[in-house]
Amino acid sequence: MKAFIFAAGLGTRLRPFTEHHPKALVPVGGVPMLERVMLRLRQEGFDKVIINVHHFADQIEDFLAAHSGFGLDVLISDERGALLDTGGALLHARGLLDDETEPLLIHNVDILSDAPLAALMDRHAARDAMGTLLVSRRDSSRRLIFGADSVLRGWTDLKSGAIRPSGFHPEAGDESLAFSGIHVVTPAAVYAEMERQGRHGAFPIMDFYLEALGNARLEGYCCDRLRLIDIGKPATLAQADSMWDRL
Repeated sequence: MKAFIFAAGLGTRLRPFTEHHPKALVPVGGVPMLERVMLRLRQEGFDKVIINVHHFADQIEDFLAAHSGFGLDVLISDERGALLDTGGALLHARGLLDDETEPLLIHNVDILSDAPLAALMDRHAARDAMGTLLVSRRDSSRRLIFGADSVLRGWTDLKSGAIRPSGFHPEAGDESLAFSGIHVVTPAAVYAEMERQGRHGAFPIMDFYLEALGNARLEGYCCDRLRLIDIGKPATLAQADSMWDRL
């Protein structure tokens, strides 16, 4: 199984560490986040991983080389020239995929969880969807809205009341769930939809997903007992540091 770790971000909320190091190497319980994600992937049966790099890219490459890629076949998607956001990162890495029909797990480097990654891959492979997003009922102001059939219908920000896409209105029976930062895609379908939308350069993958609604099927995979921490800011990093051995 193959995965893509989004690791190129600047990590501005984790300064001062990220003024001299990449966000991917922020330690949690003394162990860099990237290492924790890679070991989790290996535990779940993944054997190949793509990692995008930009901010202090050399440090990530040196870290991986020093640890022999943690037993995984590692491919680097080099974004030194320009940071491409999540959607642009996936498009930029296209040349590294030898089989675009094979499901690809996407995992943010700053997510620490006990997510059932292999089960998520199996769920995606068993259904006819461009993407399958791991979601849960945890607290979050930003929610994805799914119909009774688990198909993605829209997005909302509970604080501002914003709803996307334009003209969308939730219906009775819809459920709003929190996205985990972990999802599986069928690359061939994704790239075909990116071409239809005329996507290029830097763009967020969630914007791409929301524009794809009506043209492509996106589903949610709800994991009620999911334990997850987004380590992208100091408060949650401190929380993760104190509980890393329980995830």
